[in-house]
Amino acid sequence: MTSIAPEPVRERPKSAAARLPGDPVGRLQRWRARRRTSPGWTVSVALILAAMLLPILTIGWLALSPEAGMWRHLLSTVLPAALLNTALLLLGVGALTLVIGTAAAWLVTMHRFPGRGLADRLLVLPLAMPTYIVAYCYAELLDYAGPVQTSLRGFLGANGPQDYWFPDIRSLGGAIWVFAAVLYPYVYLSARASFVQQSVCALEVARTLGRTPLGTLWSVALPLARPALAAGVALGLMESLNDLGAVQYLGVETLSASIYATWLQRSSLSGAAQIASVMLVLVALLFAIERLARGRAASHHTTGRYRSIPFQDIEGWQGYVATALCLVPFVLGFLIPAWVLLGHALRHWGEAIEGGFWLAVANSLLLAAIVSVVAVALSVILAYATRTAANGFTRPAVRLASLGYAVPGTVLAVGLLVPLAAIDNRVDALLRSTLGISTGLLMSGTMFALVMAMTIRFLAVSLGTVEAGLGRISPNLDAAARALGETALSTLFRVHLPMILPALGAAALLVFVDAMKELPATLLLRPFNFETLATHVYGFAALEQFEQAALGALTIVATGLVPVLLLHKAVAGGRAGGSPG
Repeated sequence: MTSIAPEPVRERPKSAAARLPGDPVGRLQRWRARRRTSPGWTVSVALILAAMLLPILTIGWLALSPEAGMWRHLLSTVLPAALLNTALLLLGVGALTLVIGTAAAWLVTMHRFPGRGLADRLLVLPLAMPTYIVAYCYAELLDYAGPVQTSLRGFLGANGPQDYWFPDIRSLGGAIWVFAAVLYPYVYLSARASFVQQSVCALEVARTLGRTPLGTLWSVALPLARPALAAGVALGLMESLNDLGAVQYLGVETLSASIYATWLQRSSLSGAAQIASVMLVLVALLFAIERLARGRAASHHTTGRYRSIPFQDIEGWQGYVATALCLVPFVLGFLIPAWVLLGHALRHWGEAIEGGFWLAVANSLLLAAIVSVVAVALSVILAYATRTAANGFTRPAVRLASLGYAVPGTVLAVGLLVPLAAIDNRVDALLRSTLGISTGLLMSGTMFALVMAMTIRFLAVSLGTVEAGLGRISPNLDAAARALGETALSTLFRVHLPMILPALGAAALLVFVDAMKELPATLLLRPFNFETLATHVYGFAALEQFEQAALGALTIVATGLVPVLLLHKAVAGGRAGGSPG
């Protein structure tokens, strides 16, 4: 038997340049590709990152070079109580928001009962309520002189607080309850998004194996939703850590309140900086715990077919109980505070308008508009740099630049005031010695510092939206524009920006609303006699005249309703390949 040898495969001859070691042709092509993108994009990212990290680096420098005996004094007086209260506050808020948000999301996503669709929308409304405004409202209702205790004394015939027991709203427990009532929607939205996207097959397999609906939730749905639940709880804890107005008003000495008191009441900026460094360590710890809670587990669908969620009907009196359970968080977190605000606003609207309301509105609109424009512009630069000039620096730099949202406003204020004041002093001294001109405060005492702090804090809000908008544009459009002679910058203006206008508008709206209700950074960095709606409300509440600030508080809440409802629509908009869940 004769074997036939296979015909040898002839290789295509290589060019002389390609045969040289190191492939110089490939290197030349890669060099030309890099030259087509200006290094200005990488430089811009570096400058933005430097500005974003300035307050954090300043706090770190101050922590490593404190005044003599400062750490010993703080450890013996301020930090023990502040750390304990902050830790207990975070633990209580985390536990309550996790239970309320997860239970409500499971009921709404997997069951059908009377008023389910309405409850789904109402459950997110407390996000429009700043925590400090809710604290003011409940203190008005539940204090000793408030209508609840006054009515209770009349009903019981009591003459004083010694004759009956009533929980104290101005306490750590009261603060935990107020924060949970406002912040549970973070967990609700995260859990709802996760439950909507989970595989129906996995849930049905658990049911066929004898699991009850509650057992299916515990053994299948919750483990799959663990990353989303961790993210939602982390957002709520970051907001709790950032709060200043609520904890001050309720008499809870947290780290944020301690920074404010140490800086302004005890006139110790260095001491405030040391406490701020402790807060940064706590923020890093929260990030680590959140990553650990997420774990490395991953799940994915094994089929391209998606089925609508098979709702379980809850009928009869049980359905009305489910409706009531879903409405309780809305009533506590939104309806009661809104009722208090509306009542005060209607009774005292004349006094409120005469008390600087319109000036506070104008200042708030101006500040929020400037912050929105600056944050969206920087987000476009960062997002577009990762698209056109992606390298080993730009990608991690953009991620670092977006971490400002986790830094509390009080920490940003301390971290920015020191370097900006030093720059102001240097410029003033230089111009005095050379031209005999005093410049005064150019940055640290003006809106520049306030805009910079808010931009650092809310950049992540706009960056995510802008990145999502750019991500929906095909890279083929970039290649076509570059082939027609456009530069990266001209492609941005002529191709990308017109296509992502809706995303830019959404990003600006989210930043605008956050800037409208931001209190800690505004309170510490605002120029002299510059009142926003947030500081306007805070000032009247500090004077126990909250009724005169109710109109301003109601304005802040009304402004926040639109983005909250848009966020709900995006989260609950449906599952891939199917109808809304």
